[in-house]
Amino acid sequence: MGCPDSPANTISAVFLDRDGVINVDSPDYIRHENAFHPIPGSLRAISRLTRVQVPVIVITNQSGIGRGLFSMADLDAIHQKLHQMTTTCGGTITDIFFCPHRPDEGCDCRKPRPGLLIQASLRHRIDLSAAVMIGDSAKDILAGKAAGCGRTLLVKTGNGRDALARLSAAGDLPDDVVDDLGAAVTVLLTPGSSNLS
Repeated sequence: MGCPDSPANTISAVFLDRDGVINVDSPDYIRHENAFHPIPGSLRAISRLTRVQVPVIVITNQSGIGRGLFSMADLDAIHQKLHQMTTTCGGTITDIFFCPHRPDEGCDCRKPRPGLLIQASLRHRIDLSAAVMIGDSAKDILAGKAAGCGRTLLVKTGNGRDALARLSAAGDLPDDVVDDLGAAVTVLLTPGSSNLS
């Protein structure tokens, strides 16, 4: 556990997008556990948060289910692999929330809407104003802001570079832009650290 004045003690939870943040994304969707490949350093970054007792919750759009590209059983197997690999690296994922709907279904849980983050906050009694959203897309950052997260970080892995251009044009910049999840965790756990660029 960190010191009383450790930055970790001011974070109620870290919300992570999955594809492009934790694992390598694919334009064809991650449809099977064999297609799940962690981005180098991402699981170690989660373990760093676990060591300082910051809950890590995955928040992910999975419209491939609604599109009929893979099943709930497939998604469960992918997430089981994620849990196992994270545990092997010394980390813990507190929970995973996902939206199975297609974009045209108009649900409240698909990012950029904040539904999943609000569900997570209610289930785990999380103060959203002290929570952090980390993602690689404009949807992630906008969902974090809409939910009232105290901080949003964009990683340059996955779709991050395209998202930064989109967010810049819209005037919706995140609080920090970093290379990857490992760098994001370093920013969070370093007093006074900020890397918006």
